[in-house]
Amino acid sequence: MSYVKFLLKLSCFLAPSLACAQPLKYCPAPADNPLRGLVPYAGQAGSNAFPHSMEFQYFPLAALMKDWETYDWQALDKLLNSVKSRGNQAVIRIYCEYPGNGNEIPKFLQDAGVKVVEWDTEKNQKGKVGTPDYRNPLMRRALCEFIAAMGNRYDGDPRLGFITAGFLGLWGEWHNYPRTELSAPKEVQEEVMDAFEKAFSSTKILLRYPADETSQHYASNAGRPFGYHDDSFGWATLDTGKKDEEWFFMRGINAAGAEEKWKTHPIGGETRPELWETIFTGKPHEKEQDFLKCIVATHASWLMDSSMFSEKAMSDKIRLERALKETGRMGYELFVSEATINGTKLELKIENRGVAPFYYDWPVEVQADGDTPQQADWKISEIIPGTPVEWSMDLIKVPDSIKIRIPNPMAGGKSLRFANSENDGDWLLLK
Repeated sequence: MSYVKFLLKLSCFLAPSLACAQPLKYCPAPADNPLRGLVPYAGQAGSNAFPHSMEFQYFPLAALMKDWETYDWQALDKLLNSVKSRGNQAVIRIYCEYPGNGNEIPKFLQDAGVKVVEWDTEKNQKGKVGTPDYRNPLMRRALCEFIAAMGNRYDGDPRLGFITAGFLGLWGEWHNYPRTELSAPKEVQEEVMDAFEKAFSSTKILLRYPADETSQHYASNAGRPFGYHDDSFGWATLDTGKKDEEWFFMRGINAAGAEEKWKTHPIGGETRPELWETIFTGKPHEKEQDFLKCIVATHASWLMDSSMFSEKAMSDKIRLERALKETGRMGYELFVSEATINGTKLELKIENRGVAPFYYDWPVEVQADGDTPQQADWKISEIIPGTPVEWSMDLIKVPDSIKIRIPNPMAGGKSLRFANSENDGDWLLLK
């Protein structure tokens, strides 16, 4: 310790009422920090799995909607409780059609006259699928009523991390390639987005494709309060400039003028299945785009991934080390660089060393001398990468010791931990 630092510490000890700035040390945040990182399918990960804080699951609309104003939420509640029991939060998607599953449209809609076109996607996606007539007024009514009911029941549910919008197209990805004539028209897409806007004000919703008013296939969404998910991540993410690759994710982001969307709305996705055998191995697929470049370009917080949740991947120490390092760049990483105690005033300097904000304003608790924690009036969603912020609050008394934490609002969920070496469990020790 330098002589100057020694005198500073001594003066703070002898005169605790003086303002004493304490520099803190950086340490990479835990890989399983909440609402970021790689995401397995629900129940896929074993006890010795890649660190994670979320799990993903699809649900067919037919399993949840049985008739007009008649819903069966048992399967969804069971999933949410199961994921919660492992300390994780869920990402979900409701779909109407899934290749290989045949016709999964609710029977009451078919009985009422909603036509379903069954076709074979085997050449492209291996299996038969049933595509409903999205133009049918009954189908449109059912989608909007279901979204309203789902929002009424689940908006703000702490068991939910994110919802990918779903409902339309193959896998709920809003396309029916190559049968594009079966895709939901723009007016139906607008109705679905309107329904989500009305039903969900807390839980974050993500769309598959960014679009503005010039888009040929998709209703304009760049000005709507939704994030996006790139489900061909690392394969069709970066803009290559090639004419036949207009559908690539960043090309769409740029064309829609949505380059700044990540600052307020989350970006997620899924690593392209063709990459599962090679990603993080150091021997990339010939079509694989650089993972870190994709993360920096998209500002992605989370990715569904099946590659790193296998025993084979976890036993490869070099691959595991590379995966931990590269996925560590995803989402947020909050570092408290300095803490100052000025009498009863606490001042903090904090920066985000990740690529994205934390999108929910979870409460920050401050505890002095082991007393009942105070809740600070700080918004963690406003800590944008590259723009450090300063937090301050008045304490009840001059503290001998003080620490802060950001608990998960879901009971049993992982707390948001700082990128500091002074962490003590869920708490960051400041003095």
